[in-house]
Amino acid sequence: MKPISEFEQLVLLAVARLDQDAYGMMVSHEIEAQTENLVSLAAVYSALGRLESEGLVSSWTSQPTAQRGGRAKKHFVLEPEGARALERSRAAMDRMWDGLELTPYAKGH
Repeated sequence: MKPISEFEQLVLLAVARLDQDAYGMMVSHEIEAQTENLVSLAAVYSALGRLESEGLVSSWTSQPTAQRGGRAKKHFVLEPEGARALERSRAAMDRMWDGLELTPYAKGH
């Protein structure tokens, strides 16, 4: 399995954190709340589509609601392979950081 990108990690983590409330807009809001960075809703949906095609998340559609003008929400859930992908990414980053102490570099180096 290919490594997942940093943004895909954020999307997967948001899906895991949101549990049953993981749909596009909420995933976007969760990432923004946790990272304090704005994210494009289109980028979130694009990532969710890729992750679903790779079997890392799956989706289900809720019943239409009046609040959404009769439209249904597409919810996402983290699949076991998605959890394994997150664990592999975390382990790789932990190995990269292990024993590393960053020091400021002088200008020009």
